[in-house]
Amino acid sequence: MKNLKKLILLTIFTCSAAQLFAQKASWIWYPGDLDIYMSNVMQNRRTERGSFFPVFWKMDSHYVLVDFHKEFNLAQSEEVKLFVEGTYNVKIDGQAIAGFPKSIQIPAGKHKLSLKVYNQANVPAIFVQGKTVVSDETWLTTFEDKEWIDASGKTSDKSGTTFVSAGSWNLTDPTKLPSQFKLPVVAQSAIKTEKVNNGAISDFGKETFGFIKVHGLKGKGRLSIYYGESKEEALSTDKCETLDYLDIDRSQKKDSIMPLSKAFRYVNYQSEGSVSADSVSMLYEYAPVTERGSFKSSDSELNKIYDVAKYTFHLNTREFFIDGIKRDRWVWSGDAYQSYLMNYYSFFDAPTVKRTLLAQRGKDPVTAHINTIMDYSFYWFLGIYDYYKFTGDQKFVQDIYPRMQSLMTYIDGRKNKNGLLEWMPGDWIFIDWADKLSKDGEVSFEQLLYARSLETMALCAKLANDTEGVAKYDKQAKELKNKIFELYWNQNKHALVHSRVDDKQTDNVTRYANMFGIFFDYFTPEQKLSVKKNVLLNDQIAKITTPYMRFYELEALCAMGEQSYVLKEMKNYWGGMLKLGATSFWEEYNPDKKGTEHLAMYGRPFGKSLCHAWGASPIYLLGKYYLGIQPTTPGYETYTIEPNLGGLEWMEGKIPTANGDISVYCSKKEIKVSSPTGVGKLKIKSKTKPVIKGAEVKEVSKGSYEITIEKGKDYNVKYSG
Repeated sequence: MKNLKKLILLTIFTCSAAQLFAQKASWIWYPGDLDIYMSNVMQNRRTERGSFFPVFWKMDSHYVLVDFHKEFNLAQSEEVKLFVEGTYNVKIDGQAIAGFPKSIQIPAGKHKLSLKVYNQANVPAIFVQGKTVVSDETWLTTFEDKEWIDASGKTSDKSGTTFVSAGSWNLTDPTKLPSQFKLPVVAQSAIKTEKVNNGAISDFGKETFGFIKVHGLKGKGRLSIYYGESKEEALSTDKCETLDYLDIDRSQKKDSIMPLSKAFRYVNYQSEGSVSADSVSMLYEYAPVTERGSFKSSDSELNKIYDVAKYTFHLNTREFFIDGIKRDRWVWSGDAYQSYLMNYYSFFDAPTVKRTLLAQRGKDPVTAHINTIMDYSFYWFLGIYDYYKFTGDQKFVQDIYPRMQSLMTYIDGRKNKNGLLEWMPGDWIFIDWADKLSKDGEVSFEQLLYARSLETMALCAKLANDTEGVAKYDKQAKELKNKIFELYWNQNKHALVHSRVDDKQTDNVTRYANMFGIFFDYFTPEQKLSVKKNVLLNDQIAKITTPYMRFYELEALCAMGEQSYVLKEMKNYWGGMLKLGATSFWEEYNPDKKGTEHLAMYGRPFGKSLCHAWGASPIYLLGKYYLGIQPTTPGYETYTIEPNLGGLEWMEGKIPTANGDISVYCSKKEIKVSSPTGVGKLKIKSKTKPVIKGAEVKEVSKGSYEITIEKGKDYNVKYSG
């Protein structure tokens, strides 16, 4: 029986490389299931001082019984190898094959191959490899086979079963089970170690992430390991956020690797009893993404900011986009939304975006907002349309659209008598970490995100061929936008007020709804100017101290052409962290704080994350608003390049797309562009008409010019900036 169970769990056998890779096959599963399973595994690795720290929200699970099938038309008979994670049966044209076959022979002609897989512990998955019969995302799958058989043995002519395209991460090794997926590691050593008490503290030189390896460990007693993003944290044995204990009894030296990866720069290891250790090193764990985007300029400090931002972002790019590597390591939707945007201007790693969106959404029925946060549900919607805009992947939108509908139905059901959203039991209205930020009543920021999400629903309904949905969501979005300006715009304050309580405007004006209204393009030109003057550039309005919302504030200013101002702000804010010795960017930075105050948060002396994904936003700002590259139709079929030096002498960089990298160099007198994709519009402001060989310069208004950029050509433009 034990051998049979092993056989059922995984069918593996020896076959030649030529047989295995005649055509590329991949492990497949019910869409979203491995994403949900692996996000559960990752998020439940969180510990605080050795205690398990689970998430706050409902965790879904995979479907335990899944049917896979595909029809093939074979020119000749074909041997097909089968690899399965779970208990399974195999059918050809509805006829079951006895046992748990390792391979099958499919005769020439048109045939339907089906596998049904059960697995309670892990995600039911299959890997099918023949010469032309291979498993990939074109297979259809369902978790609910609604077939029935009558008394005569006849199978029903009509089925209520809903089949969807299979999910895949492009896992192409049949010998490695999907449930065993792990990120790669590479060995690294500390740059400095010094004796401390009954052990030592090792400095790895910068913020990093991985598994600590203890070398030459022996004796009887305990080895305590204290991790720190700062030296102060690692030395604080009673207050550091993460730690490990090793109880040992061994006479011979042996190396030990900690079971869970941790974030740290410093590692303080202390011995009790007769325990001794020679040293510690680490196995650096990383996501194998390709660094495609780049930026360099005449400002060395800005270059350092960009490089540290990219390193920060890479550390927080794991199986999914997470918030920070030390504390949570959770898939927070608001954090992930910013990561998607940074990703499009750095790695352009579409699979991680899809994995994160699927993991966040989970399964029906919807019982709460994503992460229990109202604004985070809305960021999830926005992330889907941005994904389509940058990649042009309509199929993913179509596949996830039903999950969009059910989440929006849940949200629509929580409106109050005014047709607006406000706090209800079970909700968390986050917005930002800010002192005295009211969440009472009908907050304008939430209504703004709601309107944008409804617009996204209308756009995605069109992509999913849901004509009724297009009309429904478009109507809702327009009605809500009109209501926002009717109820929240204050002519005397020249801005949207923060909230309404008891059907009346409050006096409070905050930056949040106003800055989003600018880059959502909800304001008239006159309103934009008044908001810029009376809110964004007004020191009387409460300042933002998190990189999270600083990102959006600076984006709004860039959208208003304030790149020179934003450049100074980036240098002051992110440069301020660098001056304090940051090797990655933080969860929060308040220049008014001093010394170890910068390490504290949540009422804990080392509670702050010193490596937080939302701290990496200069990647996006520099790519979109300085190099000036953004798609105007999905997948960069058309796009604009509108360089803005913002006070720099020169800059250069690359922005990735699905079809290659767009390159830009810009100085005050010259612009060079090359692109492998689509049709672009180079927009230039110049005192005189730009000069270029082999292309037409079109004047669109006084001092503004356009040049059409065709793929595969190099352009060199002389202008007077």
